[in-house]
Amino acid sequence: MNRALRRISAAVLVMFVLLLINVNYLQGFDTASLANEPNNARAFDAQFQYQRGDIVTQDGVVVAESKPSGDIYKYKRVYPFGPVYAHVTGYDTLYSQTGIEAAENSLLSGSDSALTVRNVIDLLTGKQRKGANVTLTINSKAQTAAYDALAAQGKPGAVVAIDPKTGQILALASYPSYDPNVLATQSGQQLNSVDSQLLKAAGNPLLNRALQATYPPGSTFKIVTSSALLTQSPSTTINTNVDSPTQLTLPQTSHVLTNNDDEICGNGSGQAPLITAFAQSCDTTFGKIGMDLGGGTLNAMAEKFGMNDPNLTIPLAVTQSNYVIPPSLALSAYSAIGQFSDTVTPLQEAMFAAAIANGGTLMKPYLVQQVTASDLSTVQTTAQSVLSQAVSPSVASSVGQMMLAVVQQPDGTAYGFNANVEGVQIAGKTGTAETGSNSGLDDAAFTCFAPYANPDIAVGVIIQGGGYGATAAAPIAVQVVKAYQAYLLGQK
Repeated sequence: MNRALRRISAAVLVMFVLLLINVNYLQGFDTASLANEPNNARAFDAQFQYQRGDIVTQDGVVVAESKPSGDIYKYKRVYPFGPVYAHVTGYDTLYSQTGIEAAENSLLSGSDSALTVRNVIDLLTGKQRKGANVTLTINSKAQTAAYDALAAQGKPGAVVAIDPKTGQILALASYPSYDPNVLATQSGQQLNSVDSQLLKAAGNPLLNRALQATYPPGSTFKIVTSSALLTQSPSTTINTNVDSPTQLTLPQTSHVLTNNDDEICGNGSGQAPLITAFAQSCDTTFGKIGMDLGGGTLNAMAEKFGMNDPNLTIPLAVTQSNYVIPPSLALSAYSAIGQFSDTVTPLQEAMFAAAIANGGTLMKPYLVQQVTASDLSTVQTTAQSVLSQAVSPSVASSVGQMMLAVVQQPDGTAYGFNANVEGVQIAGKTGTAETGSNSGLDDAAFTCFAPYANPDIAVGVIIQGGGYGATAAAPIAVQVVKAYQAYLLGQK
């Protein structure tokens, strides 16, 4: 009998100790996860009793803040610039968050374990608790220029600008957009009504086209194809003559590949310097190069530029850009010119140019620069990191020269289409992608970097149904470059 009681007592003691350990662990180390539990009523009520942290651009512009509401909730979320930053900040509603509001929610709300000590100090000193401020890498001048240019164009599309040396995202704009203020309501009924309206709205304004939508890259993919050629064949230079027929016969099919409007490439001799074929964007040239290289080689190079990566976050999730190895040589020709199954996000478009601009080194893109507590101490800072060595510096230099020719040479596809900035040399590549839709208009793409000699910005633009990349996408990129260069000049 005594033996049985001892066993029961020992078991009860062990369970009691485990319970104490668990309670202390939950209170001391797992408070953040408990606070973020969706069914935690106390946390739901508490989120409105404390002032949420601000979201600020790198140049000090507040794009999301909490102001006194004068009611039981105490604070209300406000977005001073409405649709301009909507796809960056996202929104904070009664029940959920999106964008940076979601990605950095525990820090903005003040419930993150990294803020526990500061929260305790605030409690002991009687100071009002406040969430941490999140400083973005976004530059307000570049962002405003990007959004305004998209709105003026009036077609669905997106712009992303990156600092090629660091990976900092300088602009991220999507159109059409929405006003996050209407979702920051503290009325559940109104929130449901507004959300329903936005979900049904024409153009799908809630879709972040910069990160979540993919499009065929068209001829901007020739940056990848050229990089693969110059890497695989070191003896090839930008002045090497390459096959450039007026029509390219595709094997195992009755189809032939032609250039836009059946144009000739170079002087029509069937051969042209690589830089000429690139500047003129000759499909037959790069279709032939694609068949010679093969889909496997193109795939390997595409992945070095960031495609086929399902895990990229900035910290917002990014839809994977895809290069699918074609099942035939004929389709390899189409994939080499950015067609077949090639799909990219506007972010990926910017990454094409950023890798070339940075001597072949592709930096990991990121959107959050640092997080600062209410006492102005730094909670965390994003470290710059290399995503890949896409190409060698010599290959990057060669491709960069060809991108400069696209804009500077009279036979370049972007020459004379407002794809330049006075006093700043832009190097770029146009793309006009057939979508197979019945709209009659192709998607327009443009990727570029500037200034050519010492790049500090790379831009990717895609306009859905925009037509030619030179006329629809390039001028938008130019507006972003202009705005950012003017900002940098004002800082000197």
